[in-house]
Amino acid sequence: MKYTFDGIIEKVENGGVIDIPFNVWEICKRNGDVPVKVRIGDTVFVCNLIPIKNGYYKLPVQESIMANFEYNKEYRLTFRVTKSGTDDSPYSTANPIRKIDSMDVVIQPHDGLCGQSCVAMLAGITLEEAINTMHCGEWQATMDKIVSALNYYGIDHSEEIIYTNGKDDFELPECCIIMEKMGRYSHYLVYYHGVGYDSNLGILEHYDITKIKGYMEIYI
Repeated sequence: MKYTFDGIIEKVENGGVIDIPFNVWEICKRNGDVPVKVRIGDTVFVCNLIPIKNGYYKLPVQESIMANFEYNKEYRLTFRVTKSGTDDSPYSTANPIRKIDSMDVVIQPHDGLCGQSCVAMLAGITLEEAINTMHCGEWQATMDKIVSALNYYGIDHSEEIIYTNGKDDFELPECCIIMEKMGRYSHYLVYYHGVGYDSNLGILEHYDITKIKGYMEIYI
């Protein structure tokens, strides 16, 4: 999985650092040392993320690498961490559980099951089936677990999460999973052909993209 966002390189003693705009523990399902491979423009390097607190990290840019960049300037960057494995599955992208040519909203019975609801909507299965496949309950559906479930059901998707953080100068793809900031957690919903499918609010005919923290495209 790749994670893409815009970040400003701030100067520190031995080079620069970039704030990661999301909780690495929550999104990447990684804590402690987090080795990553980073791309900024045509420059590729490896490093360990620097922990700050409660799952938030900074990305270090060595002084030698800073010869290619400027401090206090915003760049589009991508980093990758270890991919998650998936259980043995009867499905594949060549033989998915279904072709996504329609969408039915799945309403969660209580808060904390929005990620599982997104998987249920995309796969065309029940919420209970999604919960069983993902092996997680309320407030436990990280993007890592959502991606693993999509892989299990053969639902093709981008290997990149685009972090927009409230900007409005972009267009969403035909189908994607949207992440909204909700306190210490993310809220997930499905976007399909210009309509939002929210497990809390139902069908949203008009969706405010400035509420988006990030999104991952689903290929249909």
